Amino acid sequence: MVQRVVVIGAGPSGLTSIKACLDEGLQPTCFESSHDIGGLWRFKEKPEPGRANIYQSVVINSSKEMMSFSDFPPPAQLPNNMHHSQVLLYLRLYAQAFKLLQHIHLQTTVLSVKPTPDFAVTGQWEVETERGQGQRKTHVFDAVMVCTGHFTQPHLPLTDFTGIESFEGRCFHSWEYRSAEGMQGKRVLVIGIGNSGGDIAVDISRVAEKVYLSTRSGAWVVSRVGQGGLPADLVGTSRLHVMMQKLVPSWFNRMLEKKLNEAFDHTLYGLKPKHRFFAQIPVVNDDLPARIISGRVQVKPNVKEFCGSSVVFVDESVINEVDVVVFATGYNYSFPFLPSALQAKCGYRLRLYKHVFPPGLTRPTLVVVGFIHGLGAINPLAEMQARWATRVFKGLSALPSEETMVEEIQKDTTGMHQRWTTSLTWTPWQSRWGLGQTYRGS
Repeated sequence: MVQRVVVIGAGPSGLTSIKACLDEGLQPTCFESSHDIGGLWRFKEKPEPGRANIYQSVVINSSKEMMSFSDFPPPAQLPNNMHHSQVLLYLRLYAQAFKLLQHIHLQTTVLSVKPTPDFAVTGQWEVETERGQGQRKTHVFDAVMVCTGHFTQPHLPLTDFTGIESFEGRCFHSWEYRSAEGMQGKRVLVIGIGNSGGDIAVDISRVAEKVYLSTRSGAWVVSRVGQGGLPADLVGTSRLHVMMQKLVPSWFNRMLEKKLNEAFDHTLYGLKPKHRFFAQIPVVNDDLPARIISGRVQVKPNVKEFCGSSVVFVDESVINEVDVVVFATGYNYSFPFLPSALQAKCGYRLRLYKHVFPPGLTRPTLVVVGFIHGLGAINPLAEMQARWATRVFKGLSALPSEETMVEEIQKDTTGMHQRWTTSLTWTPWQSRWGLGQTYRGS
């Protein structure tokens, strides 16, 4: 009988997992390696290695109506699209309302998670933790919920860029970016047009001499403000719209793309992608078109090579005297504390049934919560995953056979790969599923 559950990480997914355990009468213990809750949404003045980081100007992509937990709406006085400080406030209020803080052990790092010798019978796990300087302890839990996220390991593919070793300026990953301080009067190249790349290009363009935004695939750009001034993610999300998307996906894509091009022609702005709208998560940015039309941001194709302070692009155009290069090239993910068998990948993601359960365990007592990219906010998705997981722990819900789970994982992976390859633009470091960075809507 599952009773004691360890929750690893006290970000949004960890907090809702603690609550799901309490709702099912389980006993959660949460270990958080940092000194505070909030995960990604706790702004750090200096980047903290091994932890997710955000920049000062971050405003969440999803409206508060769409990113809220089901039983705890954000206070009415908070704006529809919240600044990161307000998201953290919301998480604090959530933790306080449901008395979650008493179950969290801060500054406690999980070093390893491994099945007990009698795992086949008990389904239990040995969890080794470290607090402070060398204060190690081994615990035994009936179940494990991994909630550590996937924006902790910057993907910096320098070997993909010929001549980068000759670059004379400063280059760094977007993970390190905090603000445009120090960019005054600089000529800056941002590589990658995910949500972070677009945001950082706009942010720096307010002070820099010139900002160039390099993209190999282009992107559909959407605003936070929808029809009539409503939050855009509240428009066109009815069950009817979802049904139409499933029944006539090509037509639905065309209608959305036509609507987006009515706001601004993506071809004229150098942004039109080869992929359809639903093939990749779009870029949410209210300011990028205005920065492009004013010349403060110039869109460029993929980088061909670096030559000292000059950058050559695949269309043979060249920009000279580049001072700074920001690589907005996504993230790798890592769960070093898990057994190697549970770190097996299927494509570019973990091998998980419904993105939650490893299929090969004799007892389904370990889950990963929040490790998913969706066209929308992660909070309600993580909440549903946690609720499902705890019901499986309690024996109230059952999983299909391992064979069925493996077949579905493979089917899901194949379908995802076909969507990427059909777009003719997919590359591992751009993937919004395994390595991309879409956290502002998370």
